[in-house]
Amino acid sequence: MAFTATDPIKMIFAVILPPLGVFFEVGLKGHFWLNIILTLFGFIPGVIHAFYVILKH
Repeated sequence: MAFTATDPIKMIFAVILPPLGVFFEVGLKGHFWLNIILTLFGFIPGVIHAFYVILKH
């Protein structure tokens, strides 16, 4: 998908609190819940997944 003007803001949120960045991108869908689980297992997997979701959608 195309890079939008709000993507840098979402990426900042993805570094600070990964589920928040994913929530702003997809809402309360499966990627959000998966990101919460990944963040609980380790902060870095949550950040990586958040960047993946933001850049993919």
